Amino acid sequence: MLRTDTRLEWFVSFLGVVDTGSFVAAAEATHRSQPRVSMHVAALEREVGLPLFDRRKRPVELTGAGAVLAMHARAVLREFEAAEAAMAPWRGGARGLVTLGCYPSASAAFVPALLRDLSRTSPDVKVVLVERATLELDHALTTGEVDICLRPMSPPPTAPSMVGHPLWREPLVVLHPPDHQLAELPEPLTVAAVATHPLISIGRLDDAQSAEFEVYRLFREHNFELEPVQATNQPQTLVELIRAGLGVGVTNWLAVHIADTEGVWIRRIEGNCGRQVAAYRDMSRPMNPAARSLLQRIVQAPRPPGTQPPQSGAETVAAPG
Repeated sequence: MLRTDTRLEWFVSFLGVVDTGSFVAAAEATHRSQPRVSMHVAALEREVGLPLFDRRKRPVELTGAGAVLAMHARAVLREFEAAEAAMAPWRGGARGLVTLGCYPSASAAFVPALLRDLSRTSPDVKVVLVERATLELDHALTTGEVDICLRPMSPPPTAPSMVGHPLWREPLVVLHPPDHQLAELPEPLTVAAVATHPLISIGRLDDAQSAEFEVYRLFREHNFELEPVQATNQPQTLVELIRAGLGVGVTNWLAVHIADTEGVWIRRIEGNCGRQVAAYRDMSRPMNPAARSLLQRIVQAPRPPGTQPPQSGAETVAAPG
């Protein structure tokens, strides 16, 4: 009867004989003496209570019971190797694979410099970048598709286990062609003046959660309901829609910063309803040292150009680590 104190080395010697066909060859392959291999196999047969090899044949052959045990012995040793591999990141500093989720504008304006610096200081940490729209990142984080995600703090995360560290704040801006009526008005443009024109915003027209984005909140604060003619999560697409004359764009500064806005004016808008961005993790899942190291680098990294320190107290968040 196999017990929980059965030695792994018995399985190693046993499989050595299975793979080589002889006790002498198994001793060479496993760097043991031939008597020691024989002793291990004999001990394993006593535990099982059945012969594992037909020793009358050359090379030795497995019995029916031996064939079944060989299959399970390999599985046991594979699990042991997997456990050892899983422990490796905790030894000798941060190393391993981390998956980082990010939305388009932060992915372009913040992540490249982050990964460049990380490759110089922590070459054993490998980052896989997964780009999603803001409202898709929550699902990616809570299902384990990503280990960390960068996302706006509004709308708030859907899962209570998601907590984050605020990174920066950026203003909202208006984009329009140079010959547009808004070009005649001074900055900051009023929400009332902007609201009289067809508008293009971030998000998706068919997603109710888009109404929780900062642009929609800004309009509600000034007693207007934003009803865009079109919406997109891609900054360059928003600019091209404006160039095509489909409307006036209202978006966050970082989206403008990473897009080609030649021939489009960028104007300030009234109000204090800017975008705040945070690095989020899922507290229901443990972080390995590589992910913890990346999160710490994200928190310490310089803010993207044109952004400000985050407002304190806007959200309840947890410290990284």
